[in-house]
Amino acid sequence: MSKTPVGEVRPSQLLWTYGPGALIDLPNLSVVTMGIDRWEKDRCQPIQEARLLANVRSVLGPQVESLRMPPIGERDVVDPFSPAALVGVPVKPFPRWLRCVKCGLLSPFDAGLFKLKENRYRPESTRFVHEGCRGSNNDQRARDADAVPARFLMACRAGHLDDFPWHWFVHGGPYDCRGTLRFFESGASLQTENLWVKCDACGASKNMAQAFGQAGRDNLPGCRGRHPHVDRFDDDCPEDPRAILLGATNGWFPVTLSVLAIPQTGTPLAQIVGDGWTFFEDVSSADEVGFVVKTLKKTAQLPGIERFSNDQIWSAIEAHRSGGADVGQSDLKEPEWQVLTADDPPTDYPHFMSKKVGVPKGFETTITRVLLLERLREVNALLGFTRVESPDEGSGDDAAPRAPLGRSAPDWVPATQVHGEGIFIRFDTDALNSWAEEDAVKDVDARLRTGHRGWRQKRNLDPREGYPGVRYVLLHTLAHMLIRELALECGYNAASIRERIYAEVDGGKDQAGFLIYTAAADSDGTLGGLVELGKPENLGRLLRQALDRAHVCASDPLCSEHDPSKDQSLHGAACHACSFVSETSCERGNRHLDRALVVPTLENPDAAFFRGS
Repeated sequence: MSKTPVGEVRPSQLLWTYGPGALIDLPNLSVVTMGIDRWEKDRCQPIQEARLLANVRSVLGPQVESLRMPPIGERDVVDPFSPAALVGVPVKPFPRWLRCVKCGLLSPFDAGLFKLKENRYRPESTRFVHEGCRGSNNDQRARDADAVPARFLMACRAGHLDDFPWHWFVHGGPYDCRGTLRFFESGASLQTENLWVKCDACGASKNMAQAFGQAGRDNLPGCRGRHPHVDRFDDDCPEDPRAILLGATNGWFPVTLSVLAIPQTGTPLAQIVGDGWTFFEDVSSADEVGFVVKTLKKTAQLPGIERFSNDQIWSAIEAHRSGGADVGQSDLKEPEWQVLTADDPPTDYPHFMSKKVGVPKGFETTITRVLLLERLREVNALLGFTRVESPDEGSGDDAAPRAPLGRSAPDWVPATQVHGEGIFIRFDTDALNSWAEEDAVKDVDARLRTGHRGWRQKRNLDPREGYPGVRYVLLHTLAHMLIRELALECGYNAASIRERIYAEVDGGKDQAGFLIYTAAADSDGTLGGLVELGKPENLGRLLRQALDRAHVCASDPLCSEHDPSKDQSLHGAACHACSFVSETSCERGNRHLDRALVVPTLENPDAAFFRGS
């Protein structure tokens, strides 16, 4: 594989946007990120989070040994030919088919008609060119012309991605003609009706509008089961492929698991040793502790370890070795709920510093606790990805098959950690139970369930599974309203605020609350603005403002009249004007929302939980 640098992305983008199997649309190239078995594992720094690792193993298998950050290269590398300049993630050009911008020639880059021009000093200028192009009529002076990626691809719900079958499409099926193809435009606009492909040899041509919808299903071949990031073809893919555009958002969706770092082993030192047991498990004496701690300080891992002496750390290591047990698979949110609702939540754990404050005035009958998290850490792990349809994060939903990260079962997975702050709000379960028994609420719940069943039936999924319950829809919608209100005042980018809903009622659980927190990889996550707005005088005002805004939506009456049981959707009275938030903020992809459960609406004034607010 070529060692030519072609651009750069942020480490966090390799988890959320440009992970294995995703396309990166660079200024002059389009490349696909290769599987993690091609990454340099030794350059990927480990992340310690035993609870998340245990749950990753439950999904991907016990062979997963660690969570690791993507490789990070030095920003100020003077010599582009030095080893330091080659630190990064391997990619390869995809799609294979390129188009000459001058003559419209359409051909794979490895067919010999295009040439790669490298520029190590300016990697973003690396590009393919059509050498000696003489224009579409072959009457211009020969000169090099840029070749850009063909913007049409094939993808399916099983996670496969393939080049668009240009020859098959133009010739209407299996073909013997080997003529050169040309891509050209026939009108002023760039609508698909004005885009054509033509064969120079036999003269066959076809309009690109025939690649989409029902016409596309008739004109395109079956899925070949291709995974370009691992150079593999699966056998007998049952899914129908569809044409997508290069750069479309449905080309790659990450499947992730995330946890909050919470104390689980008693004292702060015991928790730190448990979190970083990978570093301490081979320590055999108190003398070796100093060397390990010195290394941890230099690499900025396990913050807080420097506050303890070597003898204290050695005692904690011996205690963990004699009585500590490996963390097993568990519900990701239940341990967090137990810590957040404890009578005395931790205040001195390095990754979890909390402070109890009063309930906002006027909400005493609905809210039972407000907890300010002055410091928290969230760790995210990438399990795989889907195409065409997005998954529900951490829900275990099977709405789309998960594509693999590499050719074989991984022994590590990419992960990131972010530090931030948050506000936890717990609601009165008795009030919620009484509200859920009202007839108007049951009617809304029935419509949401009908829409949910229809949505899953259309995708050949079990319609009885996956519905989170009416309590979840209420808390989820209110969390979105509060996120939108907080973003106006806290100083954070709206996309850097996230939610974590606790609404599980099965198995003897009775969760009723949500955590709104910042999840930014840089200093944007710890500015203090969110915690300040969690104080009673500020939070009460923001809640009232959020509820007031939700009564009437800019899209009413259409928004309030939306019935999910009729169009088989996953939301009721909710839209971008009132309840939807950024993709990075919502744990359910803006699904399972209905503001009629929160405040009275024009269509349904009787199902609201906050009627008098």
